[in-house]
Amino acid sequence: MSIWWSLHLRREAASVPLARRLLLGTMETAGVDPDVSYDLSVALTEACANAVEHGGAAGPPGRGPASEAYRVTAYLDGETCRIEVADAGPGFGGGTPPPPAADAECGRGLRLIEELADHVHFGRTGRGGALVSFDKIIKWRPDAPLALT
Repeated sequence: MSIWWSLHLRREAASVPLARRLLLGTMETAGVDPDVSYDLSVALTEACANAVEHGGAAGPPGRGPASEAYRVTAYLDGETCRIEVADAGPGFGGGTPPPPAADAECGRGLRLIEELADHVHFGRTGRGGALVSFDKIIKWRPDAPLALT
């Protein structure tokens, strides 16, 4: 069985826990191992916080709904979960962003996503915004109702 959902959220701090709770609820209902669910929820939180902070299109505020929103899509299919967070920000030119300086206040969230996921891609959406996509192999609870056998 496959599950996928997509949210279009306003670039507001209050949207971040909403996305995280939806992911955790989906994972719990499906029967995903709690440690895997936690890792994915932390990575999602970091990606959403990045979209809220940096995800607006260049130009004056209020430029339109696209610059004030971001999209979260989660796919739970077989043994893999993929999460994508896309926004209207400047994107990641040249692939992986450079590592943050030791005393930097920003940039650590992207490194955390890399540590928590099995595969990470930093890129651009078809419309030029930023895209963070990450996958993790799923471990299922023994009583998982949706695990593939």
